Amino acid sequence: MAAGAMILSISCSSEHSPVSLFSGSAPPILLGSGSGVSVITLAGSSTSGAVNGPGATATFFNPGGVAVNTAGTIYVADTNNNLIRSVTPAGLVTTFAGSGIQGAINGPVTSASFNKPTGVAVDSAGNVYVADSGNNLIREITTSGVVITLAGTGTSGSLNGPASIATFFDPTGVAVDSSGNVYVADAGNDLIREITSAGTVLTLAGSGIQGSTNGTGTSASFFDPTGVAVDSSGNVYVADSGNNMIRKIASGGIVTTLAGSGAPGSTNGLGSNASFNVPMGVAIDSSGNVYVADASNNMIRKVTASGNVTTLAGTGLQGSTNGSGSNATFFDPHGVAVNSSGDIYVADTSNNLIREIIP
Repeated sequence: MAAGAMILSISCSSEHSPVSLFSGSAPPILLGSGSGVSVITLAGSSTSGAVNGPGATATFFNPGGVAVNTAGTIYVADTNNNLIRSVTPAGLVTTFAGSGIQGAINGPVTSASFNKPTGVAVDSAGNVYVADSGNNLIREITTSGVVITLAGTGTSGSLNGPASIATFFDPTGVAVDSSGNVYVADAGNDLIREITSAGTVLTLAGSGIQGSTNGTGTSASFFDPTGVAVDSSGNVYVADSGNNMIRKIASGGIVTTLAGSGAPGSTNGLGSNASFNVPMGVAIDSSGNVYVADASNNMIRKVTASGNVTTLAGTGLQGSTNGSGSNATFFDPHGVAVNSSGDIYVADTSNNLIREIIP
């Protein structure tokens, strides 16, 4: 991964939770499935809760987004607990920020509050950014352990301008580039927003009208975009969940479809020949591969820079089985992140687990 760039992904809260496409007894036919990777449970049990501790003794409640810093610490938007949790590479879980009580209180991490946080990102300095969905805010947890409001008034809307007066509507995904610009999947507005390092909120792409039109800036359209990631060149990738597509926003706000036909499905292949079913989160590695939490397919998919889609892990059936990628199971995964070694972390939302995929 390029120096100073931390590429992250998020996903949305349980109110966006999809219904699995594959409800029968037989899994879908997969082409190019990920038997070459191993899936383990890093932390969490099947029981919902907010218990801290090592590995399977810890509990989460519908974790939505995950991010990983340069030291390997994983941050989790623990959506229904209204908390931000941290997980060491060995699986030790602690509460990083939040009282657990719904609210929008700023201040020291132990007394601050969130409302259905769904996405997290972390910059190279260690500042953590939160898509605080229920509050319509973007929050920041500084390295000094203080929670502040980075942007938003708390009122739903799509107003651009200085961060203190700008508005969002159900922001679910957040990512940060090496220059400190923050990107937001503003799901309720069907927009991709940018908070510049100077503190100004603008619309990077999207008309605000539901659609799947490619184009430049506000001439393009999205449908319930829930996850964002940014690469070292400044390209932004979007989990366009309502369109069942992965979109790319290049320099100048040029929007294209990287992969996905638009129809729900689990077909592997190139570009528009492939299909997804409510993709919720995206992450990108240093080679330009995009990883997708394909929620309703209960899969983690991989998209190369050229748009070739394969299944990295998951059979399509709901479950929490560990093992090889082609045998492992997930249940409604929302968030995905990748570290500099290529290890992939998954917020396995309806299992209340944090999973790890080891290449």
